[in-house]
Amino acid sequence: MSSVMSGNPAVVMRLVASAYAVAEKAGAIVRKVLHSGELGIVEKTGANDLQTLADRLAQQSICASLSKRFPKLTIIGEEELPAEEVNEDLIENGQAEEILQKTCPAEYSDLKEEELVVWVDPLDGTKEYTEASRCLYLPAEAQTPLTGSDASLPLSALWLLDNVTVLIGIAYGGRAIAGVINQPFYNYQLGPGANLGRTIWGMPGLGAFGFQLQEVPDERRIITTTRSHSNKTVMDCVDAMEPHEVIRVGGAGNKIIQLIEGKASAYVFASPGCKKWDTCAPEAILHTVGGKLTDMHGNAYCYDANVKHMNSAGVLATLRNHQYYTSRVPQSVLQALK
Repeated sequence: MSSVMSGNPAVVMRLVASAYAVAEKAGAIVRKVLHSGELGIVEKTGANDLQTLADRLAQQSICASLSKRFPKLTIIGEEELPAEEVNEDLIENGQAEEILQKTCPAEYSDLKEEELVVWVDPLDGTKEYTEASRCLYLPAEAQTPLTGSDASLPLSALWLLDNVTVLIGIAYGGRAIAGVINQPFYNYQLGPGANLGRTIWGMPGLGAFGFQLQEVPDERRIITTTRSHSNKTVMDCVDAMEPHEVIRVGGAGNKIIQLIEGKASAYVFASPGCKKWDTCAPEAILHTVGGKLTDMHGNAYCYDANVKHMNSAGVLATLRNHQYYTSRVPQSVLQALK
């Protein structure tokens, strides 16, 4: 009898169900901080590596909520935060009931809490988030104040908000086995009164949910790549793919969403910079729908608790035809990313 049929969902299903609710809570925090206009921005390693109040509060919420329910879990978050008591109103105790109802893939049904590693990026696309905020609030007298999640936003800032995601990836045995992505500002195009935000999730062997899978038309190569971390190696690699079109956007989570929704055929980033918390959740969802995420050499990344955080050999992700893209990576790029 499966654990679901016996009325006791498998640990990993309970974890995904919690991660879904926790990601939604984090998305609401991200919206609330933006709408307050008080982002509390600090530079970590430079102007392209920022942290905001939303990063800090969202990570506290995610880590404290999951730790409370799953105390033996290993959780690795992007932000280095001081150990402190987390405000009770940041704790999310809910679980997505529809996930608890699903049957766990047999290979994951007996996994224990202590065998799982959770990689958390509380706000992927922080740079775009801060830029959107500047568009929204400067000059202040020219802007309509934002109130609530249905506030209307100036057109110049809108596209940046889609770059922002909350990422919660679950790994076992070094592999990404489940992922949850919340897109806090999804639906902004609908204007005032819109219900903002959506949550996408997936688990190989079970399915992917919360979006409509689409593919770029055959024979069309659309490359999505970095908006703010480009250099000659990155662009040489993109050019070697012979793309028909290149899209430059922020956020690793956002780029994987572009792949699964048919807006891009490959995510190419031939540079260190991306970290495990950027790729774990998106990789699990991409794998679920038949896609692939590797380094530029075509090797899989490992998500064990003790691995280095940097994806130092770059990121290459595709929904289809991964072999074509790995075969086009220039030798000079492979040498640079050993």
